[in-house]
Amino acid sequence: MGALQIVTFVLMDSVRQQKYSKLIQKELGELFQREGRNWYGNHFITVTGVKVTPDLGLARVQISIFKAPDPKLILKDIKKHLSEIRKELGLRIGKQARIVPQLEFFIDNSLDYVEHIDKLFKNLHIPPAEDDKE
Repeated sequence: MGALQIVTFVLMDSVRQQKYSKLIQKELGELFQREGRNWYGNHFITVTGVKVTPDLGLARVQISIFKAPDPKLILKDIKKHLSEIRKELGLRIGKQARIVPQLEFFIDNSLDYVEHIDKLFKNLHIPPAEDDKE
């Protein structure tokens, strides 16, 4: 046994965490759709994902901000209203969940990345393959 054996494993969220994450994602999405203008103006924001810690005390929320000149400013506005957003979330999930988690918001840039890659592929010039007829 002279070789170093490396064991990797992936920590999967428990079923409870997954259900809780989906519930928070759904409710925050609806909350932003209905009440969002009060917090960040007329921007289109979607909740793309939520990860909850095993103790259900913290939810990391990924949001996608469309067609905004500066998404970081909108994220700042959301963070200013964090306690208000958490309170509204608590009113919505209070009967289904014992704990209303602390919320952390992050910008999800994956759609921007996909759009960037798509543009790169569209701008590629690939010459047609030459036929080998010898």
